[in-house]
Amino acid sequence: MTKQGGSFDKDLIRELAALLEETGLTEIEVEHDGRRIRVARGVNLTTTLTTDLPHAEPRDSARPAKRGSSQTEEFIVHPGTVTSPMVGTAYRSPEPGAPPFVEIGTKVTAGQTLLIIEAMKTMNQIPAPRSGTVTQILIEDGQPVEFGEPLVIIE
Repeated sequence: MTKQGGSFDKDLIRELAALLEETGLTEIEVEHDGRRIRVARGVNLTTTLTTDLPHAEPRDSARPAKRGSSQTEEFIVHPGTVTSPMVGTAYRSPEPGAPPFVEIGTKVTAGQTLLIIEAMKTMNQIPAPRSGTVTQILIEDGQPVEFGEPLVIIE
């Protein structure tokens, strides 16, 4: 995966970029021997090359984290983080003007709907993976989300 000197093989990066063009994908990630490389086009992503991620403490603020911020990356390693299973637009309520599915402090059970993500004109319910209390909501209503982006924290 790497050439001498520890840097990534530029030919591999070119091959992955060509594969993105061929398949129409927006990103591809490869991991080999504890090193990762992600190639993406047309999206705002922060790429980090690490093998061990430090445990992050949750924020005190109830405001959503800004995209690409280091605070967003911290939530990915929090054990109660619910991440987006797809790319789409996240909505906190079933329809405009309706009360949100959950608020900070809401006690949820496994399988309970936390929010919905619209992808390809289909509304997909995002269920709670476990029971607990919603301590943070990391997205705003109507916000576009990426695959793997942190949405909610349940403790």
